[in-house]
Amino acid sequence: MTIAADPTLIDDLVTANRILYDQGVVDGFGHVSVRHDKAPDRFLLARSMAPGLVTAADILVIDRDGEPVDAQRRTTYLERYIHSEIYKAYPAVQAVVHSHSPSVIPFGVTEVPLRPIYHMSGFLGAGVPVFEIRDAGGPATDMLIRTPALGAAMARGLGSAAVLLLRGHGNVVVAGSLPEVVFRAVYTEVNAKLQAEALRIGQGWVTFLNDEEAKAITETNRGQLGRPWELWKAQALAKAR
Repeated sequence: MTIAADPTLIDDLVTANRILYDQGVVDGFGHVSVRHDKAPDRFLLARSMAPGLVTAADILVIDRDGEPVDAQRRTTYLERYIHSEIYKAYPAVQAVVHSHSPSVIPFGVTEVPLRPIYHMSGFLGAGVPVFEIRDAGGPATDMLIRTPALGAAMARGLGSAAVLLLRGHGNVVVAGSLPEVVFRAVYTEVNAKLQAEALRIGQGWVTFLNDEEAKAITETNRGQLGRPWELWKAQALAKAR
């Protein structure tokens, strides 16, 4: 049975898609989801399409196993199991972004860890693990999280972190709301750019946020999420008109 989600939540999910595209986190690929407000074992996700073109009519309800409740012949994302397995494993997670955010990619294929370099990225202070798909899927996958088993293995790799890197692929960001997960996805990309530049000009010597600083600023920023959300929303929707 299909349970209707709050129309405001659907509108916010559309907005999140548009913002992530406008901010350069996603392009023709990538996706964002939110847990269903009335059925926590389900979530909302757009049909398989470019995020920058998503409308409310494109939003599907997906069950806990990653299957659409009523697709109406609409194609679903191949990697929807990224979302279903995270929601299954982490009840506190309310929103998920998967992107191929370009500046982040190098940190998943080198020995240099992604760490919080400034106050906008304190959420990285919990550590940023790297998921190696070969460990779960063998040496000849197409790099995509296209099965529940791969999704479950990936979800285990997330642990208590806010961000998980997928080696040679992209990253996954989780949070307690759509505004927060968009904030984190945007500033993960920004942090990666700044960290790479700091490592270059500092010849490897960089002062990162310590654990206490990272925790403190994460809590502070959680109370300020409306500021960037409303700005990014206005910018993205203005361009869509």
